[in-house]
Amino acid sequence: MKYSQFCPIAKATEVLGDRWTLLVAREILMGASRFSELQRGLGSISTAVLTERLKSMTENGLIIRRKITGRRGHEYFPTPACKELLPIIVSLGGWGMRWAKDNLVDEDYDVELLMLYLERSIARDMLPGPQTILQFEFSDLKKMRHWWLVVSENSVEVCEKNPGYDVDVYFTSTLRVMTDVWLGHRTYKEAIRADALKIVGDRALTKTVSKWLVCTVFSEAAA
Repeated sequence: MKYSQFCPIAKATEVLGDRWTLLVAREILMGASRFSELQRGLGSISTAVLTERLKSMTENGLIIRRKITGRRGHEYFPTPACKELLPIIVSLGGWGMRWAKDNLVDEDYDVELLMLYLERSIARDMLPGPQTILQFEFSDLKKMRHWWLVVSENSVEVCEKNPGYDVDVYFTSTLRVMTDVWLGHRTYKEAIRADALKIVGDRALTKTVSKWLVCTVFSEAAA
């Protein structure tokens, strides 16, 4: 994409304006470094397009591609130029919460993406003990209806199959409701009062859920 203008906005758009580029940068800045991790966060992107975007971003100095030592494949890491995009991406997300949220349609609600974001939103230091098990049931889904988060002191793992542990907290809602709560479009209390969300389990955890399963950083912009 070339605009043939010396304007710095035009030049920046030549680097960042292709479809998916900013979202690839988002995932890399969130810590995804391998191709499969990027695919997980980007959902419907094709393998060919992701490969092309990674190549373009490498050529434009946004990321560095490195061979995984002793294994097949490569990892991708942000350069200083990419890291400087973080406040821009955050600002763009805030703008989207204020001005584009009404454009959400049913097909935008993706359970796999929601579970990835919930995984990233766990405040592990706010949970007691070495392990906490969370179960999510999305009552409107026929497939991928049940999910689990296994939270340990050092990691959070998303499971689509029952991991076999005793569950500490159960969440039951539709996909849209849980997504809207995470986005900050409605609070936990509002969704519970409307009987749109049920949270059952250890009282010490259910009463403090907003502290350990936090909403998006853009939630204030949604107000």
